[in-house]
Amino acid sequence: MWELNISLHRLQRRDASVLFGPWRREVAPSLPAATRLLAALSPARGYTCDFLTPRTGQGLAAQTEALRATPRRRLRVELETFERLHPDTRLPAWSAELATGSAQLLGRLAATAHAYFDAGLRPYWHTVHDVVRHDVMLRARQLAHGGWATVLGTLHASARWEYPVLSLDFPVEQDLHLAGRGLLLQPSFFCRYGPTVLFDPSLEPVLVYPIEHRPGWERPRPGSTAPRSLTALLGRGRALLLEAAADGTFTTTELARHTGLTPSNASRHLTALREAALVSSRRHRNTTLHTVTALGAALLDGCRPTLPA
Repeated sequence: MWELNISLHRLQRRDASVLFGPWRREVAPSLPAATRLLAALSPARGYTCDFLTPRTGQGLAAQTEALRATPRRRLRVELETFERLHPDTRLPAWSAELATGSAQLLGRLAATAHAYFDAGLRPYWHTVHDVVRHDVMLRARQLAHGGWATVLGTLHASARWEYPVLSLDFPVEQDLHLAGRGLLLQPSFFCRYGPTVLFDPSLEPVLVYPIEHRPGWERPRPGSTAPRSLTALLGRGRALLLEAAADGTFTTTELARHTGLTPSNASRHLTALREAALVSSRRHRNTTLHTVTALGAALLDGCRPTLPA
């Protein structure tokens, strides 16, 4: 729901054209008309109603069910907050009924979220998932090597970590006191400029921050390449997989998608790379995660061309 709402901001603001312009042009004609229901409560700038980003469950279905169950008092308070923080914006007439806890309107918002996701995000969700997961792996490595000071100090260009305070540039002055509560770090694909948080300080703290990704992400990736010497040594499939695994820790399916191989071929080649001690694999829940070993990294470094000084 965070990505859904922030992507709505990108659609309405029409900014960051290099990164998101092609995506906007591609999805705009197919967006459902009901998208305006969500956009009314999630405007391009300023306050977005907190109940649109519930922190519960995994996946869109669980989060929209939580949205359907939003208490009437919370709806009323947040709609009043919206009007106070957006004095020049007139909420639609149906917002008065929503403030009464209308199950019908909450259901329409939930259905609209699913329809918008299917049209605007689902075709690109593999890319969004992979890039976000790559950032999570990067943060995990930072935590292992440099501790929380490294993680928190590099979340954003404006981040300043001076124990026990994390300072970030925000469009408004806002203090968030954790008071012993945990802080969920939420990397966001569609967040572009600065980090954001929920407005209500009584809610479970979440810090949403932007991540980097390549222009042209909305297009299928061209065929991957690997150094000729590495391809000659290992074969094309294994060379591609070793190159891809060097970027982080990935599942078999993710590596197959990165390299254009079928999952079965990727699995077979990864087994050979693991037996040669070039890749290490470990089980995590119901998936297998792969990463390059020190020997694999050394082989990659040795096969990459050396640029002249």
